[in-house]
Amino acid sequence: MPLTSEQRITLHGFNNLTKSLSFNMYDICFTKTKEERESYIAYIDQQYNADRLTSILKTVAEIIGAHVLNVAQQDYEPQGASVTMLVSEGPLEQATHESFEESPGPVPNGVAMHLNTSHITVHTYPEYHPDEGISTFRADIDVSTCGEISPLKALNYLIRSFDTDIMIIDYRVRGFTRDIYGHKLFIDHEISSIQSYIPEEIQDLYQMIDVNVYQENIFHTKCKLREFDLNNYLFGYTKDTLSKDEQQEIEKSVKWEMDEIFYGKNMVFA
Repeated sequence: MPLTSEQRITLHGFNNLTKSLSFNMYDICFTKTKEERESYIAYIDQQYNADRLTSILKTVAEIIGAHVLNVAQQDYEPQGASVTMLVSEGPLEQATHESFEESPGPVPNGVAMHLNTSHITVHTYPEYHPDEGISTFRADIDVSTCGEISPLKALNYLIRSFDTDIMIIDYRVRGFTRDIYGHKLFIDHEISSIQSYIPEEIQDLYQMIDVNVYQENIFHTKCKLREFDLNNYLFGYTKDTLSKDEQQEIEKSVKWEMDEIFYGKNMVFA
């Protein structure tokens, strides 16, 4: 059945550049007993349920100037949640120079820019190993736009929306648009590093590594917290209740887990 004029999405003047941001974050916790592990998973499921994730993604849509067309959300058993949001062109307002600068985006003030059919998704993965003391929570967020504004402008807000020990961030630009003379443009904004879109006060908290392929418009940044406070990795109690030996063993275990995730490889736990 043909769509009515009200249902159609107008793509006249369509910008064929697709800009994709993948934001992958990890929260790590030491959970000594089965009860602690189950309580941690229940806490994460409550904190980052489908309704809360939908609220976060709606704010992302506001930041990149998008209309939300459709939302599909689901909480899973025994744990985890997913939200997929289809968005389209938002109201076109006068673009400020800051909207194109290599700088952090707003938190959470809206920036209305030209945007065509795009999508935003989030999936969460709380899990624990039945025989070990580590539990982890991972959230994967993808923001894909086909308009003028880069989804990197939503990165500042996303970082502040999660308790994050490790972040792995990817940004890539595909397709092309044309200038008035017909020449192809394979990227329409300057970028040297994803780090330029992260505020200095957040950068100071993290050890960061870049792997960038500039000629292919591929940018990759990994971040791991610099400071380590064992109390931030215990669930329901503090390190004062543990012996010095227990504190050292737990700290070693948590740091080992963080290093394996950060470097993306199995390491020997000595």
